[in-house]
Amino acid sequence: MDSLFDGLPVQATLSADGGSRGNPGHAASGAVIVDAGGKVLREVGRYLGIATNNVAEWTAVVDGLRAARELGIDALAVRLDSELVVKQLTGEYRVKHANLQPLYAQAKKLLREFSHVDLKHVRREHNKLADALVNRVLDEHLAAK
Repeated sequence: MDSLFDGLPVQATLSADGGSRGNPGHAASGAVIVDAGGKVLREVGRYLGIATNNVAEWTAVVDGLRAARELGIDALAVRLDSELVVKQLTGEYRVKHANLQPLYAQAKKLLREFSHVDLKHVRREHNKLADALVNRVLDEHLAAK
């Protein structure tokens, strides 16, 4: 885990992921915040109903950023396995779909509330905590049906 970025200490790392079984299909979001020592500070996972994978990915980012602010974190590393979301957040790609634009706007607003953010795309195998949370939420919801 990164402990420094731009020469500044990272208070925590947010890993976020979303998934849907079918696209659209049963969807869930998951965000996990860990401190610099690797201790899980908070998990935020929720079932979203029938939604697309992209809605789930964006919801996870927004929920994770909100949770980080609630924890009082000011310097945050954000790690996402969705290259699309990272490129949209950095302005490299536009957010074209109308249903994603409100989530994008919320994420951009939340990002401005941090003094330092280090946003990077990671491979799926480096996002296991958030991925496992998404699958746990989906499994629990679908088992309860």
